[in-house]
Amino acid sequence: MTRRPSLVDGAEQVLREWIAPGRQRSGNRLPPEHELAAMLGVSRGTLRTALERLEATGEIVRRQGSGTFVGRLARPPAFSEGLERLTPYSQLARRHGVRLAHRDVAIEQRELGAELGALFGVAPETHAVAISRVVLADGKPMGTMLDIVHPDIALPPTARLRRTLERGAMVLDVLLAEGVPVAFANTRIDATLVGADDTRGAALGVRRPTAMLELEETVHVRTGAAVQRSTDLFAPGGLDLRVMRQLELERPEPVSGRTA
Repeated sequence: MTRRPSLVDGAEQVLREWIAPGRQRSGNRLPPEHELAAMLGVSRGTLRTALERLEATGEIVRRQGSGTFVGRLARPPAFSEGLERLTPYSQLARRHGVRLAHRDVAIEQRELGAELGALFGVAPETHAVAISRVVLADGKPMGTMLDIVHPDIALPPTARLRRTLERGAMVLDVLLAEGVPVAFANTRIDATLVGADDTRGAALGVRRPTAMLELEETVHVRTGAAVQRSTDLFAPGGLDLRVMRQLELERPEPVSGRTA
């Protein structure tokens, strides 16, 4: 059974939104605890637990005798630009000064099944190379990727392919290097809830149900034929496809509609 959010969960989320980049700066002093508790409509005990959580992540800093201050704000997403152009994430990373790498790289032969068989124009029982891995941005997990490559595409030997990917290259980089005439890609963007019991969530260090961005991309060559299907899952802060416009909040909003 799904656990209902508690008052502490609500207070934590409201405070996190209030001190988000664009609303507060690192080092800003927050109101005293009794004022914050009154603003949020929660007890001081509930507030203190929420503040302890934010302190544990470095989002606030509490100094005895001085007060509570905004700490390290959430780091900007690794990639935060439009994806109208078909550009490998490796190039975007270099452009943004992000060091990209992969871990837990698995390369295996997998039966395509009906959907991918139809996409690639082959029998469902045909096997193709499947490549899964965890993507690291500056050493921190930012997402997971699964790529299925058309069985007619000749890829480098497995050992060399693994080394290439572990250094941060994308499968698209490999296809281009092998001379595959890639022309365009169709991408479906969705949101999905991932928990700690999901293998992908566990790989990304998820401890509670978390909304993540999922991209399903099909890469095509000049003839229009599909040669690659990617399913990428990005943790919060991994990929930003939003334009956020908001009014400044002078005070955090009260916590309401939540049960203890």
